[in-house]
Amino acid sequence: MSFKSSVSIAPAVQPHVGRFAPSPTGPLHAGSLLAALGSWLFARRAGGTWRVRIEDIDPPRAVPGAAAAQLDALHACGLVPDGEVLRQSTRDGAYRRALDQLLESGLAFECHCSRADLAAHGGIHRACANGRRRADPSVRLRLRDDATVAFDDVVLGPQVQDVAREAGDVVLRRADGLWAYQLAVVVDDAWQGVTEVVRGRDLLDSTGRQVLLQRALGLPTPRYAHLPLVLDAAGRKLSKSDAAAPFDPRDPLPALAAAWRALGQDPRAVAGADAPAAWLHLAVQAFDLPRLRDAALHNGDDARAH
Repeated sequence: MSFKSSVSIAPAVQPHVGRFAPSPTGPLHAGSLLAALGSWLFARRAGGTWRVRIEDIDPPRAVPGAAAAQLDALHACGLVPDGEVLRQSTRDGAYRRALDQLLESGLAFECHCSRADLAAHGGIHRACANGRRRADPSVRLRLRDDATVAFDDVVLGPQVQDVAREAGDVVLRRADGLWAYQLAVVVDDAWQGVTEVVRGRDLLDSTGRQVLLQRALGLPTPRYAHLPLVLDAAGRKLSKSDAAAPFDPRDPLPALAAAWRALGQDPRAVAGADAPAAWLHLAVQAFDLPRLRDAALHNGDDARAH
């Protein structure tokens, strides 16, 4: 195993490439719009490009027509991606090549453990159950006991994740044969040239696993920025059912304004805009990273408390 005990994330290189990567499990809800707007603002503020990727590698969870509806909602908000939309369902060959590379190098292994086997260890895989074999094993990335990742989040500041202890050996291909999120996102971020991943704070825990996987595959590591969560009046993260009420695409400005406030930005800065294009123009000029950091700090305390 070639991982160092501590991994530091190097600064991204130019040109700046950001992305928004929704799963087609329903309409574009409040949390998704916040992530889309936040990633778009980071990209445009840096004078870079903004890409959209549909993460449709889990067919049982996909809702027919959801991807098209999400893209229509983005367009209604003026959030138009640069270049073609990438669909993960077309990327099977790329994931297979990456998995083969890891297996051949000894950094990945077949895992014959069931969920019941892992339950005794809090769901964390550190060693397979002795003598057990399954016809449909998963494949995991093998982690050293000291696999720790340190990185400087653009919004949240310095972070340290003990990946081996907190997450365990990372699933790359599931026992049902479907590709795991961690492998697909790492391969596709590199393919699309992403230099900065801007997403919701609920995905912060995935960062360490993705950094270790990037290193195992010899891929570049982007910068990471994790945005505040959309909370209810009691300070709890909204469930998908609560947050999924679609907005009216004929009048997207109220939804954009709500996302702007959730990012900690000054509502007065975009007051008076009467169309998405004008609103976004003002938003890029007024986007204030210190305000976002302050909002994320207080948001994180509320989210963890619930």
